[in-house]
Amino acid sequence: MKTYVFKRQTLKNLAESERKSINWVRKQLMLLPPSCLVIKPMQVVIITDTTYFGRQFGYLVVMISGSTQVIYFKRILSETAELYLQAKLAVLRLGFEIAAVVIDGRTGVKQVFSEYPVQICHFHQKQTIKKYLTSRPKLEMSKELWAVVHVLGIVSKDFFTVLLSTWYEYWEKVLKERTYQVDGKKWNYTHKRVRSAYYSLVKNLPNLYTYAENPGLCIPTTTNELDGRFSYLKELVRIHRGAKRELKYKIIEEILAS
Repeated sequence: MKTYVFKRQTLKNLAESERKSINWVRKQLMLLPPSCLVIKPMQVVIITDTTYFGRQFGYLVVMISGSTQVIYFKRILSETAELYLQAKLAVLRLGFEIAAVVIDGRTGVKQVFSEYPVQICHFHQKQTIKKYLTSRPKLEMSKELWAVVHVLGIVSKDFFTVLLSTWYEYWEKVLKERTYQVDGKKWNYTHKRVRSAYYSLVKNLPNLYTYAENPGLCIPTTTNELDGRFSYLKELVRIHRGAKRELKYKIIEEILAS
C-alpha cells in the first residue's frame, strides 16, 4: 500500500512489477488491513477541520499544532458539531491533554471545545467577511470595515475592538435603515450583508485573540498547518483518481495515518 500511495505507483505499474493482472493488484490492496495511527499521549494544541472530496464524502481530522501528526480522523458525509464532539472525546480517550484548539469558526464547534482556549482561524474569518462584502466593496462603510478586518492580528485586541466599535458608532444609523416591500409591512435591513459581516466579527471577537491571551501555548492564528496537510493529501489522491470508492478510502486513510 505504501508503494502504491507514496511512490506514486499506478495499478498498472504494480501489475507489471508483480507480473499480475490489475484486478489481482486491486484485490490485494483491498485485503490489506488499515494502517493505525501511532499515538504518543501528551499535552497538545490541536487544529481540527474537515476537507471534502467532491460532494461525496469528507474527512474530519485532528492534528497536533507544530507537527504533521494526525491523531484522529473520521470519514463523514456532512460536518456537524456532534462529530466534533466525538473527535474531542476520542482524543481524550487516547490520553491526550488538550491545551488549546484552533478551529475554522463553524457554528457549534466552538461550544464543543468551550472548556479550552479556542482560537478561531483568522483566514477563515476574513473569508467570511469577503463572502459578505466581496473583495472589492463599493460602499464606503464596507471599504472601511474591510480596512478594519485587514489589521486583525496586526494590532492588539483592545485596539481592534476600538476600531470595530468606532466603525459601528459612525455607521449605526445607516446599518439600521430598512427597505420595505410593496405592501409597506414586510421589510429587510437595507445593508443586511454589511450587518452580517459586522456581527460575525462581534460574535467571534472573544476567540480571535486567544493566541495573544495564552502566549505560553504557542497557539497558531490559522488552520494553515492542517490546510497544508489537506493539500498534500489531495495531491496524492489525484494521482489515483481512477480508483474505486472503497480503494480511495484506503488511500486517504493510509496518507492520514502516515
